[in-house]
Amino acid sequence: MRAVCSGKPARIIHPVRGRPCVPVDLTDRFVEGCMDFQPLCGRFPPPGFQQGDAVVFLIKGPVRAAVPLSWFLFVTLSTVTAMAQTAPPAVLIATAEMRDITPATEFVGRVKATDRVDIRARVTGFLGPRLFKDGDLVTEGQVLFKLDSAPFEAVLHQKQAAVESAEASVQLAGLQARRSRELVRTNTTPQSQVDQREADLTRAKADLALAQASLREASINLSYTQIQSPIGGRVGDAIVSPGNLVDPGTGVLAVVVKQNPIEVVFPVTQRQLLETRRQTSDIDLDTVVVSLKLVDGSRYDQSGRINYIGVQADPRTDSIPLRAIFPNPQAILDDGMSVRVVLEAARPEQALMVPQAAILQDQGGSYVFAVDADNKAVERRIKAEMLRDGSAVIRDGLKPGERVIVQGQGRVRSGMAVAPSPLPAQGS
Repeated sequence: MRAVCSGKPARIIHPVRGRPCVPVDLTDRFVEGCMDFQPLCGRFPPPGFQQGDAVVFLIKGPVRAAVPLSWFLFVTLSTVTAMAQTAPPAVLIATAEMRDITPATEFVGRVKATDRVDIRARVTGFLGPRLFKDGDLVTEGQVLFKLDSAPFEAVLHQKQAAVESAEASVQLAGLQARRSRELVRTNTTPQSQVDQREADLTRAKADLALAQASLREASINLSYTQIQSPIGGRVGDAIVSPGNLVDPGTGVLAVVVKQNPIEVVFPVTQRQLLETRRQTSDIDLDTVVVSLKLVDGSRYDQSGRINYIGVQADPRTDSIPLRAIFPNPQAILDDGMSVRVVLEAARPEQALMVPQAAILQDQGGSYVFAVDADNKAVERRIKAEMLRDGSAVIRDGLKPGERVIVQGQGRVRSGMAVAPSPLPAQGS
């Protein structure tokens, strides 16, 4: 037999003699001096009582009948059936209503420079002075390193002399070919000699072209002794010190990254992308506002736009990369930084809203208790999206104007009558 507690008038049966005592008010004291007592626990009937359960009270005062103070009095609920009529549980409700919202979704992203260049030596030479400070902002074409140029200047002079020699050979071959053509008209020289002179002229022109190409190559190699930045941006630290012999195989001398504008790459799950594509066949990137949250929780003061959606999923994460571009005039964002990307719709949309407190979860998914016109609780299965302000968007399962229970669901079962009261407004 289970022991429960009572706080209502009842007909008490003496536990030994089996005779009834006088009617009493169990929240006060026995009338006619029967005994003083106190119930072991709260209100009656308690939640979950059953017919035949025993009600226990502790005797506190003197008893006229010979009953030891250590005894307990038992009252069965079968004698107090009338008290089994409990009031409907009190609950707080809110009304599902349509509101303008701006949907927002957060992702973890990584800052990526739009351009990144490894500065390397393109010819072999001794590294001269470094012409920048680590971390400087540099412009396109700015000289960062110089190599010893003396050997390259000497080669250039040699190539220039070779060009001049080839030009002289072309001039001589041209005169001889012209003279031979005049002599053959007077039958003074054979035609074979004319042909030879023409061939010599062609060969001399080819030698001149070769010498000019060699001169161009020497000039280019000389220009490579001034190592320039091909882009504007911020330069990192110098990896190789001046005085070292460097060549194309030496590796990176420094790194330059372009910081304005700058990109942020973030992965989107295939499920999220599929849901978006089902809602609209043509994703208009111009309707999406992209903002950033920095590692300290603050908002970045520049908004961006999505300029690329990946065409291939990453098999390791089952996600598709998206890329957004942001202005970075103050160089707040650095290549490789971790940020949170917030995607918001440019225009608000109408959505059915309820407080998140109304939503319950079980193995079958999300559900709420709606209250019908007869103040009875009705279980409704829903599809919902949680928002950060404590509310939820109901995509399916509810209609505008329906009332849902937001407090007291633990005492409610589907079909049970309830005593609803409106949820107090915040701040009231």
